[in-house]
Amino acid sequence: MKILLIGREGQVAWELRRSLACLGETIALDRRSTPALDLTVPDSIRASVRQIRPGLIVNAGAYTAVDKAEQENDLAFRVNALAPGILAEEALNVGAGLIHYSTDYVFPGDGDAPYREDDPVGPQNAYGRSKLAGEEAIRQVGVPHFILRTAWVYGRRGQNFLLTMLRLMRERELVRVVDDQYGAPTWSRLIAEATALMLAKSTANGRFEPGDRQGIYHLSCDGQTSWHGFACNIRDYSLEKGLLPESAARLEPIPSSEYPTPARRPKYSVLSNKRLFEEFGLALPDWDQALRFCLDEFAYRTKD
Repeated sequence: MKILLIGREGQVAWELRRSLACLGETIALDRRSTPALDLTVPDSIRASVRQIRPGLIVNAGAYTAVDKAEQENDLAFRVNALAPGILAEEALNVGAGLIHYSTDYVFPGDGDAPYREDDPVGPQNAYGRSKLAGEEAIRQVGVPHFILRTAWVYGRRGQNFLLTMLRLMRERELVRVVDDQYGAPTWSRLIAEATALMLAKSTANGRFEPGDRQGIYHLSCDGQTSWHGFACNIRDYSLEKGLLPESAARLEPIPSSEYPTPARRPKYSVLSNKRLFEEFGLALPDWDQALRFCLDEFAYRTKD
């Protein structure tokens, strides 16, 4: 099966380039590749799909600047809402399926129990609204699909909380981190590996055939923590592994009110992964264990 992977350098796309390789010929494109696929240009999307004629499209490209989306609403919707709808239409035209990534930010964040796939949505910022619109566009087309909602994604590449904290803890004496927003940090490698396993179980005779299992799935690590709790474990484990100096910054918990941002964040956006386990037998590890795995690799590569 030929797989068109949208995204090359992003933290999830980078891992997918490896995880999908054993499932078929994987062609990774973005706006800087040759040929280019620019999610802001509908004709670019259509031309790439029609030229490659994949059996599956995996869309790991997105507009993820949560705060900037408040001012760049049109751009966020072009990438996160309009483009997925076009991908779904083109996939249907060439007989392909579609895997697309969404976010915990589609929920209002006012609950206290992990959100299920069928719980009421209610995004609180422009980024979340754009991602929800992308989900709806795909479902309206009716293409065979998986929509995978994940959360608090981090890894060795891109811009993410882990890399930001490691940098700040080297540069400063004190870092203040919000302690009243809760979620489940999720390593990008585990997202890619779980995607590949779902795909392997949904392929027959070289075709993507999700059947009755198609639809929305939550795909995040188990457990929950606050941003401050996440930062504390990053600091502790990084010190253990020699990734930070003994002079690394101290961490101070603060309420969200002391760290105002242009985009409103959900207070609670933990996802329930029950459906993923029931349908595919997959369960990502606890966020704390996954962080240790990730930092083990950091330490190993640092020694090289």
